[in-house]
Amino acid sequence: MDRVLQPEANLDAIDRRLLNDFQRDFPLSPQPYDDIAAALGIDTDAVLTRLDRLRKAGMISRIGAVVAPQRAGWSTLAAVAVPEARLEAVADLVSAYPEVNHNYEREHRLNLWFVVTGPDEDAVARVLRDIRARTGLIVFDLPMLDAYKLDLGFDLQWR
Repeated sequence: MDRVLQPEANLDAIDRRLLNDFQRDFPLSPQPYDDIAAALGIDTDAVLTRLDRLRKAGMISRIGAVVAPQRAGWSTLAAVAVPEARLEAVADLVSAYPEVNHNYEREHRLNLWFVVTGPDEDAVARVLRDIRARTGLIVFDLPMLDAYKLDLGFDLQWR
């Protein structure tokens, strides 16, 4: 599903390219932000300033590699049935964990889903227990049984 950002976001063409074009094929080089700056025709400081502004606006949650599950540490998919009135607050709490690399709402009884990563299975289990303790909600641990390669990038559409 494509995500449509609202026009009130006041994004210029360079912001839009930063958000869309580098979700995949992020430059793997000693100076990736220099490479991005060259591709956009701006300087590296401008790239970093824009990324920081977009992060503070909540449009970027993290910049980093996606590593194949269980190749470097441990990860699991988790799901929670969150009452609608608490959804935003619980999602914010979950997002605040550095071990959570993304979360998203689904149209399902289990309406908040997220991925937790850590150095080992015990570390991931501790995060899940902590989320349960802090929210009072059941957190379903849904470890991967079969590997599938999913593209986590979204082709952003602009109005």
